[in-house]
Amino acid sequence: MPEILINSIDSVEPDHLVRTMVEFGSKALILSRRVGSLYRREVKEVNREKLEDLQEKVDKFAEERAAWKKEKEGWEEEKKRLGTWKVRCMDSETKLNERIIDLEEDYDELKEKYEGVEVEFEDLKSCIIQEHINEFQKRGGAGSFLLPGY
Repeated sequence: MPEILINSIDSVEPDHLVRTMVEFGSKALILSRRVGSLYRREVKEVNREKLEDLQEKVDKFAEERAAWKKEKEGWEEEKKRLGTWKVRCMDSETKLNERIIDLEEDYDELKEKYEGVEVEFEDLKSCIIQEHINEFQKRGGAGSFLLPGY
């Protein structure tokens, strides 16, 4: 400190010096309160801005989460639908395989019957032809057939 300032402080009366110090302390206290309140207000505003930013992010996240949840539910429903579809397809495949086996058995039975009927048909055909030949010969051949008077 400069020496002039020290000399002026030494020349001041003690009461005046105490009053000045008390007044200085009061003003410093008031100033510190004002600075503190300004600082708190500024911090509050900054915090409010940060809080608003964070709230926007939280709201956005909540919207995205709801959309994801809805999409997930849709996928789960699709999974259930496809699962039941797969089960139905497998059941249908099993039923169709059983039906194919039944039809093959029926085909084999019908084939055996057809072959038996075909043999009988050939026998009947041969019998009918033989009967016609016999009848033809009984009547005397072609001439009697064509000429009834013979």
